[in-house]
Amino acid sequence: MGNLISTKNSDYDLQIATKEDAQLIVTFMKKLGKYQKMEDLITATPERIKRLLEEKLGEAVFGIYKKEIVSFAYFHQKSSAFSGRKGLYIDAFFIEDHVRGKGLGEIMFHYLSKYSVDIGCEYLEWGCLDWNKSAIKFYEKQGAYCIDNLRLYRLSPDTLSLNSKKFVSN
Repeated sequence: MGNLISTKNSDYDLQIATKEDAQLIVTFMKKLGKYQKMEDLITATPERIKRLLEEKLGEAVFGIYKKEIVSFAYFHQKSSAFSGRKGLYIDAFFIEDHVRGKGLGEIMFHYLSKYSVDIGCEYLEWGCLDWNKSAIKFYEKQGAYCIDNLRLYRLSPDTLSLNSKKFVSN
């Protein structure tokens, strides 16, 4: 892990992940998957995460409370053709149950907001499951709004490969 970043809570520091933290990122993704009742959908491996970090396609930050790693966020830059703006997308955000309600998630969220501004982003975006009322309340408290007329679609690796083979050029 990288150098510690102090926060307004003297018991809570942030630390930027390095490629050596790939296994820890996978561990936190599995915790998030379990919380979201989607554990079987977490297929990330340390090798894949390490590659994403090395290629600068993703970044992560950990929160350390009283010397225990208790929180995590994984994020990456993106852009929007709708707005012509650069943004940051939070792909994963997780706070351990036993430290929720202590303001640690808010500190991490504020850090991600500042980081976004510091690198020239004009928006911060993420997804939230519609049943996760406590997260929705937290995000709305931060001033976020829901774009609820949008559904995300994805091609799996196999379907992506099949579709790519259908392209024919002259």
